Amino acid sequence: MSSSEFSPAWFIRGPHAQTIWGRVVRPRQQVPLRREAIETPDGDELILDHLDEPVTATVPLHFVLLHGLEGSSYSVYIQGVLAEVRRRGHAATVLNFRSCARDPKHVHRMLPNRRPRFYHSGETGDFDFAIRTLASRSPQTRFVAFGASLGGNVLLKWLGEHPDQKLVTAAATLSVPYDLGAGGRFLESPIGSFYVGGFLRTLKKKTSRPDIAPLIDQERVRRSRTFREFDESATGPLHGFSGADDYYERSSSIRFLDRITTPVLALNAEDDPFLPPEVLPRAKAVASPAIDFRTTRRGGHVGFIGGHAWRPEYWAEALAVRWLTEAAR
Repeated sequence: MSSSEFSPAWFIRGPHAQTIWGRVVRPRQQVPLRREAIETPDGDELILDHLDEPVTATVPLHFVLLHGLEGSSYSVYIQGVLAEVRRRGHAATVLNFRSCARDPKHVHRMLPNRRPRFYHSGETGDFDFAIRTLASRSPQTRFVAFGASLGGNVLLKWLGEHPDQKLVTAAATLSVPYDLGAGGRFLESPIGSFYVGGFLRTLKKKTSRPDIAPLIDQERVRRSRTFREFDESATGPLHGFSGADDYYERSSSIRFLDRITTPVLALNAEDDPFLPPEVLPRAKAVASPAIDFRTTRRGGHVGFIGGHAWRPEYWAEALAVRWLTEAAR
């Protein structure tokens, strides 16, 4: 597994500091966005946020971005990638997964979707619909894709499901868990519960919606303290899985890595608090030659913050955009 040179900022060297720092101090509205809602085949809607800037690149690309668990187009890492895309003069669109779009005036407020479901790590149908919609509007445009964490898992799974696709020229992923079951068990540690608790608070709130609540065992959902317990009682029943194990088996991107033919940059840190160390070599062992694995000793989960306190640098975001720009030539 090739190693990339990344030096964490001296004041945030640890994995948890790398994971949390940017979410606390970075702005959530770095670039102007133009919102669009597109109707899905099942009567729901997907919220797309387009970078609202003129395209100035000599050879323009269209970046399609997928956020992580309970994220949105206003997640700080998505905003960071958008800022880098804007700097290079390309176009970009963020797909907000169902139930994840934020109110632009109150970016911490999630907007509900219409159907009695939301999204999950293996939901590739919405990305497929979105990319085909965008490509049909602009058939001469070259599209590249970026996915972080859960969004990266979705992207890799979709690429494996469509090895002959010509819609996405190149892709980059950041901090993908690869094996959902192993990641869930890893996060059952005391420090893992710190992260899981925050996600479960908003996920449980979604399951209490009047159209969703009757479809699942609300008492089991309320009692859930781990991802496995929540996926067993909510994610699985709502999205057609028999339970958590079935969901993890069918949705983990590690099962699809060998089928990918599109050039992919896969960035991970060995100290990612969401990823068991043994998963990275397993993913590398089964992956197709199209995937360029890059690992660093440090970086945390969707962190990779270098530079100085007065001028931080977001190494992975800049690398992903640069790599995609070069791979799509």
